[in-house]
Amino acid sequence: MQEERAGAASAPREEGAAPSGEALRELQSRWEDCRDCPLAAGRTRVVFGEGNPRARVMLVGEGPGREEDRQGRPFVGAAGRLLDKILASVGFSRPEVFIANVVKCRPPENRAPREEESQACFPKLTEQIQAIKPQIIILLGATALRAFSGPAARITRDRGVWQEHLGAKVMPTFHPAALLRDPGKKRPVWEDMKAVRACYESLAEKEEER
Repeated sequence: MQEERAGAASAPREEGAAPSGEALRELQSRWEDCRDCPLAAGRTRVVFGEGNPRARVMLVGEGPGREEDRQGRPFVGAAGRLLDKILASVGFSRPEVFIANVVKCRPPENRAPREEESQACFPKLTEQIQAIKPQIIILLGATALRAFSGPAARITRDRGVWQEHLGAKVMPTFHPAALLRDPGKKRPVWEDMKAVRACYESLAEKEEER
């Protein structure tokens, strides 16, 4: 069953449904020397994000850690390995989706991004979303949720509840790093990801009926 799901997840969109990777490459080139917030002073690399430029599913975390800053790639440490397993558990793979963060530069000592840092970088994330045009966005953790929903949002209260943003269905859930600290959060994430999979398949069925 999982093999069937994975095959469905990789089905191509109709031609013209999303731009080629050229739009994302243009954005990445433009942001390489970004100085819009103080985080730029301490970074090694801008971590733009990676994945399928036509992805139906996009994941948004909070910001790069030390290893991400060194490699210039999102989610490459322990949390990234767990994220890969979470995706695989519902029939997705990393190459099929697009993974990004709210902020593109590493905060000092891996602290959470401050609100003003998130606000400075959020327009860039918005441009990525507009280029990719995902059908579903998964918000990983409190920072991503607050960036989309405002400072009053709470991940423990709001996870698992669908939202909408820029034409996409948005599912907040716990960050993989939170699961490493508290394995009790694995069950809620599993439930959230099953809901994402069901939504994905429902949207795919509607497309086939057109």
